[in-house]
Amino acid sequence: MVSTSENSVALESWQQTRAPYNLGYRIKLLSQLLYRKFTERLEPYGLTPFHWVILCCLWEENGLPTSTIGERLKQVGGTLTGVLDRMEERGLVRRERDCRDRRIWRIWLTDAGKELEAILPELAVEVREQALQGISHAEREQFARMINQAIANLS
Repeated sequence: MVSTSENSVALESWQQTRAPYNLGYRIKLLSQLLYRKFTERLEPYGLTPFHWVILCCLWEENGLPTSTIGERLKQVGGTLTGVLDRMEERGLVRRERDCRDRRIWRIWLTDAGKELEAILPELAVEVREQALQGISHAEREQFARMINQAIANLS
């Protein structure tokens, strides 16, 4: 026979696995809300959060091979290629074949892409600060470590 306290623990555990209470659902909701807010902030520039992450990669290291950008962002080639096509059409990036290996395409920021580095990071900080309002610096660091650990556990 199962005790009442065991039933209570099992029931509580079960309730925490159901949406909208489970961790996965709540993380997805947070991701959607962040995406929506950041999309609103990027809209006047005609950009999306996906453009943002590509620009961040290139601001960190310009001239990356397409495959490296995809690896860093965990993206499949077709999706990335289409976004890079649109970024190239808008004059934010340019593609060049690697001089040592003609199979490799390197992605370079244009002046227009470089200029956005002075504007866009502030928008990202504003959205982050809105989301993390009321959460201490130490708690933010702990939250980031926990999220990174969960990602590593599932990768």
